[in-house]
Amino acid sequence: MTNDVSLRQLLELIQCPSTVEHNQRKIRGITTLAVATEEHLSFLANKRYRAALSSTQAAAVLVDQATYDAWQAGTISCDATLLACADPYLAFALVQRFFHPQATGLGDHHPSAVIHPDADIADSVDIAPQAVIGRGSRIAKGCRIGTGVVVGDDCIIEENCLIHPRVVIADGCHLGKRVIIQAGAVIGSDGFGYAWNGISHVKIPQTGAVYLHDDVEVGANACIDRGALEDTVIHEDVKIDNLVQIGHNAEIGSKTVIVSQVGVAGSTTIGRGCQLGGQAGVAGHLTVGDFCKIAGQSGVIGNLEAGGVYGGTPAVPHRMWLKGIALVNRLPELFKKQ
Repeated sequence: MTNDVSLRQLLELIQCPSTVEHNQRKIRGITTLAVATEEHLSFLANKRYRAALSSTQAAAVLVDQATYDAWQAGTISCDATLLACADPYLAFALVQRFFHPQATGLGDHHPSAVIHPDADIADSVDIAPQAVIGRGSRIAKGCRIGTGVVVGDDCIIEENCLIHPRVVIADGCHLGKRVIIQAGAVIGSDGFGYAWNGISHVKIPQTGAVYLHDDVEVGANACIDRGALEDTVIHEDVKIDNLVQIGHNAEIGSKTVIVSQVGVAGSTTIGRGCQLGGQAGVAGHLTVGDFCKIAGQSGVIGNLEAGGVYGGTPAVPHRMWLKGIALVNRLPELFKKQ
């Protein structure tokens, strides 16, 4: 954790102009309005918590312009100094990252780790107890490999990746720079591919791999299947929550966010900048256009046009879905009138 810094330094970090008198005050972290002390910075990103401003002990609070103006006008009571910034939640994220930067490897190898002699491991990689690194795999500088991690043969892990305990990265998979994989995730398990011969299911060898581009994060116990022939591809800055399943040969566009328990079936393409709510399901061999928003528990069974907001099963434009739900809720009343 970073040592205490002045309020002025933090405001420069988040590009928040201020003329507060006490901007040399030392700050030891950022936390919630309820927990903050006079040594903390705090933030208000959700107006539902405005009431907490009146009792917070924080040295200063990051707020939006409207909240700051209301405080200046005397309609909001707060003894702490309020600081107007364009996006308080983003400012919180930047300050939190400042106080808690992600550590990089220093070259520590635990004696119980098993590293194939043909693996190429940079000097600054940390490898924790009982990790296994396969033949021909390459791990670049600054990476941290957690306890019990298995990296298969011929994998590539680029700079400053963080692999949490018990992750499995199967043969031939490729991780770009600054990838984070949370505990228990499996990258490159066999895709679900079988052919029926009239008597039994014939397993189809899955000969592709998985490519996670730069700045991807994969949540705990998520599973991303390897491709049947070509790779399953997750583009840069995609964020995948816990317990997500992504099928073989799927392609997820850059900066897409996928929330917990989503399932994406094989050979489906999700565009750039999409948002998939919790427990949504997307059938196979579909295309979801760029910047789509899909409500939680939706079932996508057809292609979706770019930029749309969708909900329901089957997924339809969100307004249509809301109208349909309103009509369903009126059915008991209409039935009584018959």
